[in-house]
Amino acid sequence: MPTVFTHAISGIATGTAVYDKSFPRGFRLLSIVCSVIPDADVICFKLGISYSHFLGHRGFFHSLFFACLLGSSIGFMLMKAGKQKWKKGLFFAGYFSFVISLHGILDAFTNGGLGVALFSPFITERYFFPVTPIIVSPFNPVAFADGRGIQIFESEILWVWFPCIGLAVILRIIFRIMSIIRLSRLSFRCTLE
Repeated sequence: MPTVFTHAISGIATGTAVYDKSFPRGFRLLSIVCSVIPDADVICFKLGISYSHFLGHRGFFHSLFFACLLGSSIGFMLMKAGKQKWKKGLFFAGYFSFVISLHGILDAFTNGGLGVALFSPFITERYFFPVTPIIVSPFNPVAFADGRGIQIFESEILWVWFPCIGLAVILRIIFRIMSIIRLSRLSFRCTLE
């Protein structure tokens, strides 16, 4: 798995890319929490559930199905709590599903572990992508002290941080341009009337 910091970066980047002033307070913080939540499955180790079990690390809670289930629930709750329209609720559901699914997708790009059960519960087989450039992070934070931590962060910065931040900047620019175009069309229509 990438480190928790790298998963958080994916949440920060996606939250920043799509953020709008009309979004609820704490939207970006919720994006960060959603980006790391699948790793809560490490609690299963304490419960005696093995890594390879359906509920084990990188199992069901890293699946696209779980991401859609939790993301849709969050979207629906935000819609109800903020008395938002269905359109905004559907956006939030899709957005948070995407943020949560990024976790398993990033894990499938790592070079260690048993793979990720992306299609669980329908297919419980675990997968890696054909290219695995991200050095897997150990569970034990003490392992970072032996010098491997620097290699892990270098790999994550190169393969996740830079692309996420770059994509967020590009999307912000695109959304800003779209907003300016929308405002200019609106003012043009008002001028005609």
